[in-house]
Amino acid sequence: MLVSPSLLSADFSRLEDEIKQIDACGADWLHLDVIDGVFAPNITFGVPVVKSIRHLSDMVFDLHLMIIDPLKYIEAFAKAGADFITFHIESESDPAQTIEKIHACGCKAGVALKPGTPLEAVEPYIDMADMILIMTVEPGFSGQSFMADMMPKLKALSALCEGKDKYIQVDGGIGKDTIATVAQNGANVAVGGNAIFGAEDRAEAIACFHRY
Repeated sequence: MLVSPSLLSADFSRLEDEIKQIDACGADWLHLDVIDGVFAPNITFGVPVVKSIRHLSDMVFDLHLMIIDPLKYIEAFAKAGADFITFHIESESDPAQTIEKIHACGCKAGVALKPGTPLEAVEPYIDMADMILIMTVEPGFSGQSFMADMMPKLKALSALCEGKDKYIQVDGGIGKDTIATVAQNGANVAVGGNAIFGAEDRAEAIACFHRY
């Protein structure tokens, strides 16, 4: 299991220390939730913040764009230092064009699905994308409860991706009590928010994810 701690759960008054600490504690990626307040009910951060923290770590920058028109901002986020750029199938951007743009900008492409979106919506793009993200909470805020009823969707996605060397990411309510479940159903990248940044021992929290 690759571990991608969500910066949204960090202490933003000491962002440099937070990033360097989770890096030292063994995190593989850094999950960056970019929310525009329109696609999902929260406003987080954008290109300037991503650019300003890029030099702090060599971790993979795993951008999750919860915005209405991701295609418009792909190039800017790529230049800011993104490695993965994941957008939502429910956004207004054409999925194929968006994936092509992400690849043209030198990044890997992910496609995300909200809990209420059927897996069929992303099936035409599985071969084009590098990663599929199954949301296990409604997008917007950290700290929500894990939606166990998303596991059949995750398991079905895993079956569709068999032999295709794809990243299958889960995001929302992932912690020590749910990591085994998502691993058993096919996830190989887990986003952890409060379970990592809120842990007394962050290295142990990350190691807990890595055991699966």
